[in-house]
Amino acid sequence: MPDFVANAVTKEFDTPTGPLRILDGISIELDRGQNMAVIGDSGSGKSTFLHIAGTLDSPTSGSVSLMGSDFTELNENQLAQFRNENIGFIFQEHHLLPQLTALENVLLPMVATGETDSNSIQRGKDLLDSVGLSDRLDHRPAALSGGERQRVAVARALIQEPILLLADEPTGSLDQANAEKTGQLLLDLQSQHNMILICVTHSSKLASVFQNQMRLVDGRFATV
Repeated sequence: MPDFVANAVTKEFDTPTGPLRILDGISIELDRGQNMAVIGDSGSGKSTFLHIAGTLDSPTSGSVSLMGSDFTELNENQLAQFRNENIGFIFQEHHLLPQLTALENVLLPMVATGETDSNSIQRGKDLLDSVGLSDRLDHRPAALSGGERQRVAVARALIQEPILLLADEPTGSLDQANAEKTGQLLLDLQSQHNMILICVTHSSKLASVFQNQMRLVDGRFATV
């Protein structure tokens, strides 16, 4: 069985005029070490798909599983634990806490589970070094550039050694040079850590360097 499976995923939202179908029977399979870019117009359902893939939302019908665990069979507490241990998220906005240093922000997911020790602190330092920020450990977000803040967010997403890394417009708020660097950094780290990477993007240039490119059209995937 593939490591990540979305099977006939449909998502509908209630509206005054009836159900609005955003995703219409999407199916995809990916193994560790593979990556996929999802492109599409605004409102096409890209972020909805990513939220369902990351257990932040549930499908109206269909199923999603990671390493054999079917999300629909887990309760809220089990989902939260599974998400924290296996899934990393990177968003267009970095969502760093302004009062914390770069290292403290990276370690935040581990603080939430009470797992911060000397080994995890060293891992946080190593991750910041891997994204080129070894000299910014004690800097707060206000003292970092936009590209540096997003690299801290990348390191934070990797601190729990996720199997699945989800990126929602990770370069959308960056200039072209930083966008290209961040996109390549994501792919390099994904390969090094043998993760599955799914990236939602408006950038056809970023999407073009991914192994798989899918376009969301009328709620369904079409190969680019």
